Amino acid sequence: MTPDTAAASAVTATAVNVNDFTILVATVNGTGSQTANSTLIRTIMGMGVPVSGKNIFPSNIQGLTTWYSIRVCEAGWTSYKSRPDVLIAMNPATALEDVQKCVAGAAVIYDAPLGLDKQRKDVRYYPVPFGKLVKAVCDKPALWKLVQNMIYVGVAAELLSLDMAWIEKALKKAFASKAKAFALNWSAVQAGATYAKETFAEKPALRVEHRNLTTGKILIDGNSATALGATMAGLTVLIWYPITPSSSVAEAATEYLNKYRKTPEGKSTFAVVQAEDELAAIGMCIGAGWSGARTMTATSGPGISLMSEFLGLGYYAEVPCVVVNVQRTGPSTGLPTRTMQGDLLSTAYVSHGDTKHPMLLPATPEEAYEFTQQAFDLAEFAQTPVFVMSDLDLGMNNWMCDPFPYPETPIARGKVLTKEAFEKLAPGSWGRYADVDGDGVAWRTLPGTEKDGMAYFTRGTGHDEKARYTEDGDVYVKNLDRLGRKMDTIRGRLPAPVTVTAARPTKVGILAFGTTHYAVVESLDQLARERGLALDYLRIRAFPFADEVKAFFASHDHVYVLEQNRDAQMAALLRVELPDVSAKIRSVLRYDGFPVSARELTDEIASKESAR
Repeated sequence: MTPDTAAASAVTATAVNVNDFTILVATVNGTGSQTANSTLIRTIMGMGVPVSGKNIFPSNIQGLTTWYSIRVCEAGWTSYKSRPDVLIAMNPATALEDVQKCVAGAAVIYDAPLGLDKQRKDVRYYPVPFGKLVKAVCDKPALWKLVQNMIYVGVAAELLSLDMAWIEKALKKAFASKAKAFALNWSAVQAGATYAKETFAEKPALRVEHRNLTTGKILIDGNSATALGATMAGLTVLIWYPITPSSSVAEAATEYLNKYRKTPEGKSTFAVVQAEDELAAIGMCIGAGWSGARTMTATSGPGISLMSEFLGLGYYAEVPCVVVNVQRTGPSTGLPTRTMQGDLLSTAYVSHGDTKHPMLLPATPEEAYEFTQQAFDLAEFAQTPVFVMSDLDLGMNNWMCDPFPYPETPIARGKVLTKEAFEKLAPGSWGRYADVDGDGVAWRTLPGTEKDGMAYFTRGTGHDEKARYTEDGDVYVKNLDRLGRKMDTIRGRLPAPVTVTAARPTKVGILAFGTTHYAVVESLDQLARERGLALDYLRIRAFPFADEVKAFFASHDHVYVLEQNRDAQMAALLRVELPDVSAKIRSVLRYDGFPVSARELTDEIASKESAR
């Protein structure tokens, strides 16, 4: 027995775990591991097994560790697992720490010079001389760091029984127009698989087997889904400033617009502007929205802070626009490449004075696509900025989902007064900010409509129903009351909460929103099976809150509110908007920048219920 095979045999074989394990790939940022990791996830999906991938990376350009977590789960669970069953250790800086993260019995594939096999006795080691193997398949030293990533794909394929035909298909897709690059990477995969087959006598007790559970599914990140939703909604003007993790929303939208929104002669029917900063971006958006364009910007928490005053102008002048906020760890610069739900309070009431803004809270790529479309209709109906509150986990990670449906309903522009409709009104009767329908939403006109009397001066807080400047306190109060009434009107147009009722009656509930949803649904299953605990589940999908939220609290003795921030911002919003529910709130908080783990959530709730 060679030293390599002896190291691989350090753990006694156990029953094989099929289609239910997590792979953690630890590499150096900037070494081109993205294609290799995408090849793994696309291969597993191609084999018909549900899979999800999470990118955990530093905010520098290159040099630090980047992790990619691949969860293989036939049952369909996609929440984050912090302890991997398979580790591919390619980074010397974190290799020792990464080994300690593994579950007992894990398989550790590592670069042989790291000498990791003395770290733990309860894992199985697979040392691979990547440096030697890469030189055999590539004669260009400049490419060695890139190509050796494909060698670990081949090693993993052999050890985990991945279908090489699907790996080849994934590589052909990645290098569709680069035949030489495909040939080089494919030879590296084969070299890794051959080495593993000839060297390691025992495979890990983990295997991927073919299933038929992914037919018709697509793999997409949430930012691309958001961008596609905006394109389908008739986005006309996109103005943005780069900021992680939202930049790829604008980049993807630009690609979609260039592909689908040009005339047969090649003329663009849209405008994309990269502004000099976030303040300029939202200012231009409000100007475009006032002129009648369907307009959007994408940003994150720091951008919302800079946009604050202009967003207040949009609220009081009643100008429609859509703001996509892909939340990250904060405050200030924070950790720009880690996920968080920390912008709820700052966004709900952003700007000074009395403001309140609609927020849509997608949890899935399908909802990112759907809610972004709804946001444009809602912004124009309510004539106000509307926020799509995504986060880095949803936005920048790969999710398997159903294909998106083509929109079946026409675009709704809201209360836009046409020239023909205006001519039917009594002379002098129209007021830009007059509530003639009793719903708080006034009728607007668009610049350039050729009819006397349809123009008006756009103003902030100090205006009357005719858009005339005034500092009359009674008029100001009347206007504020109307704006509050408008928020009540749009409540019924927002995405409704989703309720999941437990299998048996219970007086305990859990409330969540956004991507914490994935941990909750898996945790509920664990709590029921392992602890005999039943909880009803309410997922909030929008703010202002629907009536169902208050009703959910009324029917339960206490409700766990799960969120990813330190200060319990969703709980604070609930207390402000629904003060009667305060005593029933039990906060469960995570704010380390990692997605919520179902197992950790299960343990905490079980502990709290046991103590109760």
